[in-house]
Amino acid sequence: MKRRVVITGMGAVTPIGLTIDDIWDSLKNGKNGIFPITRFDTRDHVSKMAGELKNFDPVNYIEKKQVRRMCDFTQYAVAAAQLAIEDSGLDFDREDRTRIGVIVGSGIGGMVTFEREFGKYFRKGPSRVSPFFIPMMISDIAPGYISIIYGLKGPNYATTSACATSAHSIGNSVRSIQYGDADIMIAGGSEAPVTPMGLAGFNNMKALSERNSEPEKASRPFDADRDGFVMGEGGGILVLEELEHARKRGAKIYAEATGLGYTADAYHITSPDEKGDGATNVMKLALRDAGLQPADIDYINAHGTSTHFNDKIESMAIKRVFGDELNNIAISSTKSMTGHLLGAAGAVESIVCTLAIQHNVIPPTINYETPDPECDLNVTPNVAVEKEINATISNSFGFGGHNASLIIERFRE
Repeated sequence: MKRRVVITGMGAVTPIGLTIDDIWDSLKNGKNGIFPITRFDTRDHVSKMAGELKNFDPVNYIEKKQVRRMCDFTQYAVAAAQLAIEDSGLDFDREDRTRIGVIVGSGIGGMVTFEREFGKYFRKGPSRVSPFFIPMMISDIAPGYISIIYGLKGPNYATTSACATSAHSIGNSVRSIQYGDADIMIAGGSEAPVTPMGLAGFNNMKALSERNSEPEKASRPFDADRDGFVMGEGGGILVLEELEHARKRGAKIYAEATGLGYTADAYHITSPDEKGDGATNVMKLALRDAGLQPADIDYINAHGTSTHFNDKIESMAIKRVFGDELNNIAISSTKSMTGHLLGAAGAVESIVCTLAIQHNVIPPTINYETPDPECDLNVTPNVAVEKEINATISNSFGFGGHNASLIIERFRE
C-alpha cells in the first residue's frame, strides 16, 4: 500500500504577490501581474512585458553575504522554501533530518548569472569571471542551498523539464514519501528568465505576445485573439508530508496529493503533439493513480499558456478525457494573471489548486473576451466563481514534449 501524502505548508513569490494570502487575494479578484519590463531597456525587443517580481528583497529571507552568491532563481527558491517551512510549523530540531528531502527544479537555471559573467568575460577576459559562476548558475544549486540552510539530508536533486519542471519535482517528491524514501519533502520550482537574452530567445521563436500597448491584456489563455505567452518569474514550494507523521505532530493539513501522471509527446522540440495524445494520456494516468473517475474532478488548472497551439490542443485533450462531464468541471488558467513562470509554473499552480479547495473558489481566466470555438471549455471567464471543490487537476506541459498532471484532493479522514 502506498503511504498517503498531504500538503502541510505552502510558500511562493510571484508577480501577483509575495505571500500566500496576497497571492490568493489577487487570484480571486482577477488581479493582473503583467507590466512593461523595468529591469532593462527593451527598445530593441519585439515583446516588452513580463510578470516581474515587485518589491522582492532577498535580504528579507537570506543573509546579505549569501545573496551575493545566489542567482535570482535560487533566491526565489530559498525565499519560497522559507515561507513554506514557516507555514508548515516544522521544527527541524525535533525531526530526523535524514528523512527530509528537497526536490526543487528550474527549467532554465541561472540565466541572470550566465549573462552577467559572459559580459565580464567578453569585456575584460577570463580572469574576471567570478569563481562562483558555476555554482551560481547550475539548476541543482537551489535544492542544494535549501538542504544546506536547514541541514536536510534526505533525497536531494533538481528536475529540469522546461515548463513541467516543478510538476515533476512535486510528483517525484510524492513518490519518495509514498514508497518510504522520506517522511517530508520540500518540493517545487523557481525561475528567473526575465533577462535580455531570455526575452530575445523567446521573441525570436515567435512564442511571446506582442500586445505591448496593452500588457495587462497580453496573457489571454483560450481567447480567440491570443498571440503568445508572457514570461513570468518567481518560485513556489510545497511541504509534502506522510499523513501519520503530520498527524503525530499536529500539523494543519491543507489537502492531499493523490495522483500523478507523466508522458512524452515524442513529437517536436517545442510544439505539442497535434493529436493531443500525450496530454490526453497524462490526465488519464493521473486519474488512474488517484483511483478517480472523470466525474470526480471539480476543477482543472489548465496549462493554458495563451499560445495558439497549446490552448487548442489542451482543450482537445480535456474534452477527450472528460467528455460528458465537462459541463460540471470548472477550468481556468491562472497564467492569465501571473504570466508563465516556466519551471516554477507547476508548483505555483499546485498551490492555486490547494487554495481553491481551501476556499471553494475557482480563480478566473482573465482577459477572456472573444470565445474560440476550438477552445470551447468552461474557462471561468474574468470573474471568480464559488463552487464546492473536492478534487483538482493541475496540468503542466513543457518544451521537449514533457507532460505532467497532478491531482490534489480535499483531505478526508
